Amino acid sequence: MPPADLPGTLGALRAAGHPYRTVKQELRDNLLARLRDGRPRFTGIVGYDDTVLPEVERALLAGHDMVLLGERGQGKTRLIRSLVTLLDEWTPVIPGSVLNEHPLHPVTPAALALVAEAGDDLPIGWLHRSMRYGEKLATPDTSVGDLIGDVDPIRLAQGRTLGDPETIHFGLVPRTNRGIFAVNELPDLAERIQVALLNVLEERDIQVRGYQLRLPLDLLLVASANPEDYTNRGRIITPLKDRFGAEIRTHYPTDLELELELIRQEADLVAEVPEHVLEVLARFARAVRESPSVDPRSGVSARFAIAAAETVAAAALRRAGLLAASRDRDEVLTGAPSSTAGVNKVPFLTPVARVGDAVSVTSTLRGKVEFESGEEGREIEILGHLLRTATAETFRARLAGLDLSGFTALVDDGKAIETGELVPAAELLRQVGTVPGLAKVLDRLGIGDAPSPGQAAAAVEFVLEGLHLNRRLGKDVTDSGRTRYGGRD
Repeated sequence: MPPADLPGTLGALRAAGHPYRTVKQELRDNLLARLRDGRPRFTGIVGYDDTVLPEVERALLAGHDMVLLGERGQGKTRLIRSLVTLLDEWTPVIPGSVLNEHPLHPVTPAALALVAEAGDDLPIGWLHRSMRYGEKLATPDTSVGDLIGDVDPIRLAQGRTLGDPETIHFGLVPRTNRGIFAVNELPDLAERIQVALLNVLEERDIQVRGYQLRLPLDLLLVASANPEDYTNRGRIITPLKDRFGAEIRTHYPTDLELELELIRQEADLVAEVPEHVLEVLARFARAVRESPSVDPRSGVSARFAIAAAETVAAAALRRAGLLAASRDRDEVLTGAPSSTAGVNKVPFLTPVARVGDAVSVTSTLRGKVEFESGEEGREIEILGHLLRTATAETFRARLAGLDLSGFTALVDDGKAIETGELVPAAELLRQVGTVPGLAKVLDRLGIGDAPSPGQAAAAVEFVLEGLHLNRRLGKDVTDSGRTRYGGRD
């Protein structure tokens, strides 16, 4: 609901000194105000501060419609939707106007007549900026009527003539008048439908079934598209490309820290995922993106790493649920010794993911990756190799220079350490006991000197896997799914 102190009539609006501004003037003024005050301009956008966002800001200040080009999962839609925050929170409208007409600037014959008749006594309404955004996902079945409008047969049946503008049912674009309209995946729009947008972008009027309606639309038009060298489904016609004032290329996060920041911001984790595991997944996503076995034109969405983190967290939660069904909750979730079964001395702790849980993502997320045609049948093998590479790189980045001989000594004389998806943290920690150097490992991994059993087990498993990948430990997977780390033969 709008604040009660806003003007309620056209006369009160004039007396308050409210100016009429176009959408592009409004965006320009509000963006400049934020630039001068040092306030954030776009929220929830990661990795574009020095590349994409300056280009977007220049386009807005210039009053240009824009098209964002980039592979899938680069945040194009998120960025477009964030533009709404640069609009005024509330704007006046003529109540009942399909085109959200400004009381000081009516455009339709009906609104002009209404303002002339009521004068300063005309009641006005207020529209929140969240209602000034329209969006259409371009699909082959999209029609001109959907975007621009069509003749309404019901109104014709009521006795209106074809020459009466009131017989027109307006489409999505004019209904977003005085707002921001977005067309997602513009190349998917049939070329004959794209032609209908030419007048919207240049002359700012619309044509419906032979009507020449001089309705000066006031909107910012933004489109998203994959680069033309990738999409085979269509293209943006040259006259339409020429009418966009700015063409802006988006990209994936440029460095590892930005990839991690994006995962932290977007992933909905149902269990604790330690930082070193998130780093493995971030490196994994970047490795997949850069792999010669993956089609570079399709890209690897940022949603790949986000879904991987959520899958790993779900694996930890599943482990906790399965183990809780057969063992006392204290032993499974808090690491209390089995002799205390039935005594709930320790509060419930969030399950903690381990690096071994990441193996599950190679099968569940392969559908998010488009491989080169010659790699058919090897998808899981390729992803598994890249995941091991990412784990080894994280191990070296996090634990390089530490003395880990205490861990290699655990498997002396033919001993082995068993871990795996259904091995409780308490069981893994009982096998390793007190390990020299574990405190430094925990410190390097950012876990601290008072870890929960789940966090300590995650650190131990990471070290064991890293030593194996660096050929300092052997590794076998048993028929029951457990992983056994031992000495190298």
